[in-house]
Amino acid sequence: MTGETDLKTLLGSMQPALQPEVLVFATVPLSQGQPEGFDPVMTFRESEGLTFILTEDAARKAGLAGTFRCRMITLNVHSSLEAVGFLAAITTRLAAAGMGVNPVSGFYHDHLFVPAERAAEAMTILREMAKEAR
Repeated sequence: MTGETDLKTLLGSMQPALQPEVLVFATVPLSQGQPEGFDPVMTFRESEGLTFILTEDAARKAGLAGTFRCRMITLNVHSSLEAVGFLAAITTRLAAAGMGVNPVSGFYHDHLFVPAERAAEAMTILREMAKEAR
C-alpha cells in the first residue's frame, strides 16, 4: 500500500473528518522526557525539547502549558508520503482565508490542526475543494 500520488484524485476523493477533541501543543525539555500518565496524539523530538499534541485536559492534568487551541481534521484519503502538492494546495487555500494550519502526515493520512474556533470554516473550505476537484 503506497498511497495515492495524483493531486486531482487526492483532492477529489478526500473526505475530511473533524475530530471531537480540543487539542493543544505543549513542550518539555528533552531531559525531562514524556510525562507519565498521558497518551499524546503526536510526539515530535526537536533539539529544544519534546513537542506534544494532546487534549487540553491531558495537558492540564500533566501540568503542561498548552498553546494553540486547535481541532484535528483527518483527510480520509490514503495519500502517498511522496505525493506532490496535496498539503500545499490545502494550506494555500486555508491561508487565503486567513487561517493558520499545522499539517502532520501519518503513514496513511494527512491531518490538519486548525484553530478550534475556525474548525467548521476549515471543514467547509475542504469540502469545497473536494467538490471542485471531482
